[in-house]
Amino acid sequence: MTPADSRDQNQLTPLPAIPESFLPNEHALYRPRHSERQRGARIAATVFFLTPLVLLGLGVRPPEFENRPLASFPSPADGFGFFTSFDRWSTDHLPLRDVAVRAADGVSRGVFGEPYPFGQKHSSGAVPGAVPAPPQDESLDGVEIPRASGFPVVVEGSDGWLYLGYDVQVACQPARPLDEVIAKLNKLRAGVEASGRKFVLVVPPNKATAAPANLGDDYLGAKCYQRARDEFWRRLAPETGALDLRADLDAAAREVGRPVYAKNDTHWTHEGGIVMTRAIAEAVQPGSTKNWRITKTRAFDLVGDLPKLLGRTQRWQVQEYDLAPDGKEVRSHDVNDTFKEPKRLTQPAGSGGVAPKVGLIGDSFTFLVNRYLAGGFSDITMVHGDVVESDPAKVGRMLADQDVVVLEAVERTLVGGINPVLSDENIDALLTELAKRPRR
Repeated sequence: MTPADSRDQNQLTPLPAIPESFLPNEHALYRPRHSERQRGARIAATVFFLTPLVLLGLGVRPPEFENRPLASFPSPADGFGFFTSFDRWSTDHLPLRDVAVRAADGVSRGVFGEPYPFGQKHSSGAVPGAVPAPPQDESLDGVEIPRASGFPVVVEGSDGWLYLGYDVQVACQPARPLDEVIAKLNKLRAGVEASGRKFVLVVPPNKATAAPANLGDDYLGAKCYQRARDEFWRRLAPETGALDLRADLDAAAREVGRPVYAKNDTHWTHEGGIVMTRAIAEAVQPGSTKNWRITKTRAFDLVGDLPKLLGRTQRWQVQEYDLAPDGKEVRSHDVNDTFKEPKRLTQPAGSGGVAPKVGLIGDSFTFLVNRYLAGGFSDITMVHGDVVESDPAKVGRMLADQDVVVLEAVERTLVGGINPVLSDENIDALLTELAKRPRR
């Protein structure tokens, strides 16, 4: 047979009429239906996909352990966003994910001596405001600014102290320069005072500013943070008239024998809130706190917000106080509200509270300790700063009913230039409403 004949014969030979896996093992076309690797992969895939369903059926539900709500199921109305959002939803709702993250963190620390990367990737979910990434060669006074993605979400200090990495990021990569921030605050002050009202600006320091003993100076962005912080506080009070609470916070810490910021939370303790309340009261009505009597009451635990960002849960103890503004009758009380709508709180005449009507725009540093503002002021209306962004005219109308406008803004929101009141559009909307009803 010639080679050509052989090729013709092979081309005409039909394929077997049975599957390859059913052929005799010695047949040239034999292929096993499942190899050992295929079987292992199928078993692993089955366990991976079915285990979460079984756990869900048994009632196991994933907790909100990352200091944010779980992602909601995407809507088909989102268009292509339905598919891009599905991954986050499925990840958030994976049963026992929090356990897996804690286990990974434990292994990483135990074996490699470093935290699990879960807490070392940039995320701005803990606080509002997006910080744009600058050009690679951008610098602050000659100090190289690291890229946004390189910042840890939590800076781990000594003795178990945790600090919010976002404080460092926004200081190193501000959305607005400090000159512009100061100009906007002065524009707001000038407009409020032109309407016949008093303006009070109070700025709670970042935890990294007020309680830096356990922070160290080898964290990413340390140099640019320290320079931005120092310049901010050097200029803030002289150029804007803001209340600088740092000295009084230090004095309060010495009095109680510990920092007035929580070890595993980004906020201050109730002692810090009392310092701020007293400072605002004296700015609004000098001498109004001379009869204040402050006494200890209950102590209770709260869940720290910073461990959540590392996939852990830790609690911190809060010492609460009673405030009697007239020195006799306790008027302080908790106000359980989100302050997404203006909330007015009043006291009867003669209660000893600060007399002028006050409208306060605040954030979590105010609302964590709202009981002291509720007790120390005769007529105060409070609203969250987020409402300034969503409906500045509404906030302006609320402020138009007041004698005094108070803006409380934590340091990070001003250093980073991300506070909603720094927008010209929002300032103009607030001042327009105030101008309609001037105080004489």
